[in-house]
Amino acid sequence: MENLILIDIGGTTIKFGLNTGEKLELLPAKKTPKTLPEFYQCLEETVNELKKQVPIKGVALSCPGAVDQKTGVIGGDSALPYIHGFDIRSELKKRFGLPVSIENDANCAALAEMASGAGKKVKDAIFLVIGTGVGGALVVDKKLHHGAHLLGGEFGYLLLGQEMTVSQIVSPVSIAERYNAKTSQALSGKEVFAKAQTGDKIACAEVDNALQTLALLIYNLQYSFDPELFIIGGAISKNPALISMLEPKLAKLRQKVKAAKLEPKIAVCRYYEQANLLGAAINFKKMMEG
Repeated sequence: MENLILIDIGGTTIKFGLNTGEKLELLPAKKTPKTLPEFYQCLEETVNELKKQVPIKGVALSCPGAVDQKTGVIGGDSALPYIHGFDIRSELKKRFGLPVSIENDANCAALAEMASGAGKKVKDAIFLVIGTGVGGALVVDKKLHHGAHLLGGEFGYLLLGQEMTVSQIVSPVSIAERYNAKTSQALSGKEVFAKAQTGDKIACAEVDNALQTLALLIYNLQYSFDPELFIIGGAISKNPALISMLEPKLAKLRQKVKAAKLEPKIAVCRYYEQANLLGAAINFKKMMEG
C-alpha cells in the first residue's frame, strides 16, 4: 500500500506523520529552522528516510499563511517569512521527487474536524487555531471559504480596539513573552496559565486580557457570520478550563447589547495537534482528484 507523508509546519516545531490510509502514525517532531536552506534540509531528511522504508504516494503539507493552491505560492505573513512569496510547492516537488499539496494550517484543521471531528454534525463553523499565532478558518455549508485574497478566516489580523492584533494578544507564545519581559523569567504559555491559576497577579492580568480579547472576537464573529459552532484548536484547546473561563466573559458582552440573546456554542478540536496533519491528508486527496 502506498503511503502519504504528512507535514505540519509551525512557528516553533514541525510535526510529521505517515498516513497509511487506515491510520495516522506520528513521527518525531523537529524544531522549526531559522533559514530556508535549513528548512529544506529538515524536510528532505525525513522524506528521504521514509522513501527508503515504504512506497510513498506524495507529501501533504499544512502551513501558516495565505496558500494559493493554483500557483503554489504562500502569501500573507507568518512567523516564517522565508516560506512566503514564491512557488514553494514546485521547489518541494523537485526536492522530494513526489506530488506535493499545501494548504493553510487552520484550513487543514477545519477539513479534519468537519469530516469526522467536532464539526461533523454542523454545516457552518468558525475555527480558531491558537498557537504561535492565531489562525482561523471559515466553513460555510461544509465548504472552506478562502476569500478573494485567500484571507478568509485570518481572524488573527483583527484589531479589536487595541494597538495589538488578536494574534499578538491571545497567542500563548505572546502571553509568555510579555510575562517573561515583566518578571525576567523564561516560562512557556502553558506555565503562565498555570501561574494565573495560583493567583500570580502578572500572570492573571495577561491571561485575563487574552481571554477577554478571545471572547470579544467570538462575540463579534457570531454576530457577523452567525456560525452554528466555534471550534478552538491549537495548544490552548488542551486546557480543560478554557471554555468555562470564556463563558462568563461572553455573558458579560451579551449583557451590554440588549438584542444579543444568542449564546455562541464553543467546542474544542477532537483531534488536537493531529488535526492539521489529518486535514493535510484530506486536502491532498482533494487536490489529486482535481
